[in-house]
Amino acid sequence: MEHSYDEWVSNANEAVEISLVQPAPSGLRSIASFNPKFTYSIFGNEETIFGYQDLKISLRYHASDMRPNLHVSSSKKMKVVGENEPVDIPAILKDFLPPVAFQKASEFEDAVKQTPAADYTPPGERIKEFYSSDGRYEIWKGTLSDPAVKQLVSRVQIMVPFFIEGGTFIGSDDSESADRWTIFFLYRTRQSSGSADRYEHEFAGYSTVYRFLLPLGAATPPRTVANGESAAETAELQLPASDSGEPEFSLATLPCRSRISQFIILPPFQGKGNAGRLYSTIFDEYLAEPQTTEITVEDPNEAFDDLRDIADLKFLSRLPAFTKTVSINKTVQIPRTGPSPNNIVDASALDTLRYQAKIAPRQFNRAVEMYLMQKLAPAVRPTLEGDEDEEEEEEDERAAARTAANGKGKAPAMPALATKEQQHEYRLWRMFVKQRLYRHNKEILGQLDRSQRIEKLEETLRSVELEYARILSMFESRTKLATVEEAQSTATKRKLTTEAGAEVAQNGSKKARIEDA
Repeated sequence: MEHSYDEWVSNANEAVEISLVQPAPSGLRSIASFNPKFTYSIFGNEETIFGYQDLKISLRYHASDMRPNLHVSSSKKMKVVGENEPVDIPAILKDFLPPVAFQKASEFEDAVKQTPAADYTPPGERIKEFYSSDGRYEIWKGTLSDPAVKQLVSRVQIMVPFFIEGGTFIGSDDSESADRWTIFFLYRTRQSSGSADRYEHEFAGYSTVYRFLLPLGAATPPRTVANGESAAETAELQLPASDSGEPEFSLATLPCRSRISQFIILPPFQGKGNAGRLYSTIFDEYLAEPQTTEITVEDPNEAFDDLRDIADLKFLSRLPAFTKTVSINKTVQIPRTGPSPNNIVDASALDTLRYQAKIAPRQFNRAVEMYLMQKLAPAVRPTLEGDEDEEEEEEDERAAARTAANGKGKAPAMPALATKEQQHEYRLWRMFVKQRLYRHNKEILGQLDRSQRIEKLEETLRSVELEYARILSMFESRTKLATVEEAQSTATKRKLTTEAGAEVAQNGSKKARIEDA
């Protein structure tokens, strides 16, 4: 009996099942199972696999050291007919998994049983611990030049194409740049059953950060000596000497821009605030590092943008130098004609604060605008309420923009409860945001005539207001939730008080182990 083509096509996202396992008396127990979000970079844009029925691609991981094992099964496998043949799944995945993943299942199970999770210590150094409603977590940090860190990255890097749209591997084989890559690992710890002083680590996620070296300054002409020759012709470059007297030079001492490249929290550990805690820990690390002048993010998606907005706003809102300095100058008057005022907010103070906070310019400006919007009186502060009237409001704004073609842009009508001072502050805030939007889109706006330019700015500003209202709503909700979570964390911490002392001894007596892959 012949089968149709569709019967041999499997959805790759559904076929791939990832599971975290730990040894148990009866074999292996599964801690969690989940499916990838994306598989197009592995199995093609259609995210389908041809040649099997009831296909199952099982990718098991030892939850502590993340040793992987691949097993492919199906109820039927298509016979080769002409050019039609089943996809060679192991051959494709060899580009994404280390060799150890292709060992027999029995070898994997034996290796897991021989390496109890309580005997495992993550690579690098532990830099943070925190308590959540589901237990205690740790964050570890190491560079790619550490063989144990490199091994762990090679095991988990398939998660990048699985969960980051357009995500690619980092250059782990480039020894020259290994020191520039810093990896942050997130683990949940559990007390080992039957033992009061042994603890298991469960891999929960990780992030990679790359150091971009910055120029030290403008080039200067070579120094000359008495005979007119350049110093470069009479002496060799002298590097700083090490303790042994040998020349030594480390790229880690140079000024740099630290860029978050990849950021993944595995699905079983999502929705618990872990992403925000990991990001804030990374941010704090580089904020305290004198070599880092700016902390950036590579191609963030919308979810990470929200995470970063909330975390950065939280950080700045707790910074005394920021809250005392950043405010709208309500004495500024809006002229009917002529250039917009440039002193709505102290620009010089903002520059100083941005350098201190090490936040990229656009991200810092957005955080400032959200902070100032949050400080507006409720009577004038934009909200998400009334979105059903958005089309009517937009038409009012377009009409206002057309009317404003001969003068300054006009803000939407203020609520009746708003005082004149509140209305004035809101209009100043709008003008402050418009100034940045205009600078950011100057080339495009320059191609439009005056009335179109004003209308386009109004439309863009309205979308920014709604975006900020959405983010501030999440920020305020999470701030309230944090109070509840803090109480839960305190309760969890009390429950696990005996763990901290044991961990100190544990970390001092063991090193991360390097295996065969």
